[in-house]
Amino acid sequence: MRTLGAWPSGWRRDGAHRDPREDPAVLRRLAETAEAAGLDFLFFGDWLATAPEFEHTDPYLLARVEPFAAISYLAALTERIGLVATVSSAHSEPYTTARSSASIDLLSGGRVALCVATGAEARSASNFGWDTVHSDADRFAAAGEFIEILRGLWDSWEDDAFVSDASTGRLIDQAKLHPLNFVGAYRASTGPLNAVRPPQGHPPIAVVGGSLGARHLAARDADLLFASPRTFDEAVEQYVVAKQQVAREGRRAQEFRIVMPIMPVVAQTREEAWDAYDELVDLVPLPDEQPAHEPLALPANRSVRTLSSVLGVPLAGVSLDDAVPVRIAARFSSLGTQLVEVVRSRSGRTVGGPRPTTYRQLLVAHAVTAPVLVGSAADIADHFETWFRARAVDGFTILSAFSAAAGGTGDSFDAFATLVVPELQRRGLFRTDYEGATLREHLGLPAVPNTRLRVQLQPL
Repeated sequence: MRTLGAWPSGWRRDGAHRDPREDPAVLRRLAETAEAAGLDFLFFGDWLATAPEFEHTDPYLLARVEPFAAISYLAALTERIGLVATVSSAHSEPYTTARSSASIDLLSGGRVALCVATGAEARSASNFGWDTVHSDADRFAAAGEFIEILRGLWDSWEDDAFVSDASTGRLIDQAKLHPLNFVGAYRASTGPLNAVRPPQGHPPIAVVGGSLGARHLAARDADLLFASPRTFDEAVEQYVVAKQQVAREGRRAQEFRIVMPIMPVVAQTREEAWDAYDELVDLVPLPDEQPAHEPLALPANRSVRTLSSVLGVPLAGVSLDDAVPVRIAARFSSLGTQLVEVVRSRSGRTVGGPRPTTYRQLLVAHAVTAPVLVGSAADIADHFETWFRARAVDGFTILSAFSAAAGGTGDSFDAFATLVVPELQRRGLFRTDYEGATLREHLGLPAVPNTRLRVQLQPL
């Protein structure tokens, strides 16, 4: 859920949303579209800082609705779709997080999940009065304790603790309310939680990252891993390793989900999708085209000079919209050759072909590294099916290149929902309607018994 779009300059498109003050209407429309399509959940990432340079790299980070506020708002406007909020284990208190998430899970009928971000960024740390960033070992260990406290607090109340016996005046069975008394190396919480046990028992936990620390944390403590493999082969390998890690932790690997992001640019035909991608490329401002009297402060990696270094050939005197000659492409570095393939996969352009590769296309492919997938509904579904059946991923999060303005229609997510989802349904790869009520049920995750009850029932 990136209201200003996941493409750096998608907001420049005609009719696109470009004012965060109108986010409520855009969030509502996107949520309604996603729920009508039967998607599992709406995922709200987070970043605990802002800076002017995000204007040209990640405009959705400049100003955005706080995740818990967003899912609270959408819980009242939706009925079935899951709601995933990101929380920082470094800068949030587990008791407050457990209370808020349990409350929203109750209010939404069991549709909440938490993405636990470990945090390792100096600018965000400074907003909380920190002058240092903790080591990887410390932050992942602290995140593990954070999750352990969440689950312990969620289990404070047994499900039948409220006896509500009006005749005796006995509201609760006090033996079924449990303190936590957790003291770790990084976190502590006495408990019990002053919110009833969430309808899901334990709302699903997600972790983002490809580092060894993130993958270990996910294998031990999470239900979902948001991963970003660079290639198909890497995804297959990481999938096997992650499932094996989960099994070594004594958990059922089939109850652990690996999900990766994708930015589909889809249209009725492949050629129309290529044209839509070309339009996105043209929206990316480049420093070599800026007026001398009022240039934008653009990222350094967008210049012709940078492109020349990446390609390994001099580019003095070339125009960005010049077609790349075959004889020049033959001298490209290995990185340059990879960029040529990226451009081909995104736009159907080839060096020396009827749709020629241009220097602009190469430069934007270098500068914008988002996982873009361009094509018809069948092309997108083919990609999904190939990766899913090869056990490279269990699912995808859909990044929208741009959103339509409040009151408008026709954004990139609308195209995905109306074109790709029906094709996936036709192939039997996606639901035609929600079968369960909770997010755990959407994800095929089992119910979680109360851990306190399990302890009490252990044989002597």
